[in-house]
Amino acid sequence: MRISGNSMKSPAKLNLRLKVTGIRSDGYHNLVSLMVPIDLFDFLDFSFTRSEKDRITCTGYAVPSDEKNLIMKAINAFRETAGAATGVSVGLQKNIPVSAGLGGGSSNAAAALLWMNDAFGKPLLSERLHELAARLGADVPFFLDCRPAIARGIGEVLEPVDPWPQHWYVVVAPALRVSTAWVYGNYRLNELTRDEYHYIKDQLGNDSLAIAHILENDLETVTSASFPIIETIKFHLKEAGATGVLMSGSGPSVFGVFNDSRSAGRAGKLLASLNIGDVFAVTDRI
Repeated sequence: MRISGNSMKSPAKLNLRLKVTGIRSDGYHNLVSLMVPIDLFDFLDFSFTRSEKDRITCTGYAVPSDEKNLIMKAINAFRETAGAATGVSVGLQKNIPVSAGLGGGSSNAAAALLWMNDAFGKPLLSERLHELAARLGADVPFFLDCRPAIARGIGEVLEPVDPWPQHWYVVVAPALRVSTAWVYGNYRLNELTRDEYHYIKDQLGNDSLAIAHILENDLETVTSASFPIIETIKFHLKEAGATGVLMSGSGPSVFGVFNDSRSAGRAGKLLASLNIGDVFAVTDRI
């Protein structure tokens, strides 16, 4: 994620693998996930106001413009931590579907933290900024560095994957919203995943790895049971030539992996013609 003056590009993410490894004493779920940023962006423009009052205006997908918005929560959290008093105005072009398993709100929050820290002379070092991000949401720390990574804990413990070969995807976001809290609340642990971290590390160290072969998401059974459209989208992505398909995060967005940009572009046009959701042909090289 890069700052360009007062403007920022805020990317979406995909979970290529998400395995629940346990439940913590505070009720949150521990997990191991392989995450990548993709070139589907929200755009944020920041400026200072003449007062101490913050405000946000939004175009594109509808999101709250008050304190419920994670951007506002991030600005307030930074202000409380660093003592910055100046009001901030944010113009948000919301291109990432909302409550779709793509991390758009978390990405926006990370963008706000990075811009605030830069605008006020970088009072918070990287470690402190990550602590603040983790308080806002499990996915927010991922978007501070914004590179392929293995996430552990509740998602806040990150290990970058480098090098990372480029992949192409078609993402389909059906016209519905899914609460992450609802999905985790309905997830039932049957048999705990063991040693998932080392499994991912071993697979990534395999020169012949086809990323489509490790796609797996423990949350998919919960969301797809209530929203059959997920299985419908998976079917059509496979028919369009995807080498692997999976729901991202808590859903309901589904993505297919493709061998190159041309095949992803053709599949994107085909899926768009079916009117089963908003369609995006993307890559993980941002």
